[in-house]
Amino acid sequence: MTESLSPERTIAWRAYIESSQRLFTQLEEDLRTASELTFADYHVLVLLSEAPGQRLRMGELAGRLVFSPSRLTYQISSMQKRGLVARQSCPDDRRGSEAVLTAAGLLALREAAPHHLASVRTHLMDDLDDAEVACLTRVFERIGRRLRAARDVSSTPADN
Repeated sequence: MTESLSPERTIAWRAYIESSQRLFTQLEEDLRTASELTFADYHVLVLLSEAPGQRLRMGELAGRLVFSPSRLTYQISSMQKRGLVARQSCPDDRRGSEAVLTAAGLLALREAAPHHLASVRTHLMDDLDDAEVACLTRVFERIGRRLRAARDVSSTPADN
């Protein structure tokens, strides 16, 4: 049996969805204007820049981005044509492949990051009303707590 949301929670979720859609549309436009990167490009580059050796298996990258394998293949092919990433076979598994950040991709990320961060600050402050900012803040705080808890659990040493 599925629990239904109260009218107040339904209104809050609707406000969150509408405000986040508006926010991400504006962020995408700003990012494209500043750096010619899509939002998806930017997030692929961020994940690769933070990965060991600046490379990730395609399956792991898809999981972190919540992309379907076909969507990720298209995204990587598009970025590969622009020289932002390379695709290589995995040393451990010849059937698998990895996305690898190129020097051009790292440069594009470094150039885009300040514009993107400024855009996030601008739109969070200017385009959203107080209720929307409060709603997004609560959601991001919850997500942050869950991520920290998951990180703390995974980083605790195993008992012998």
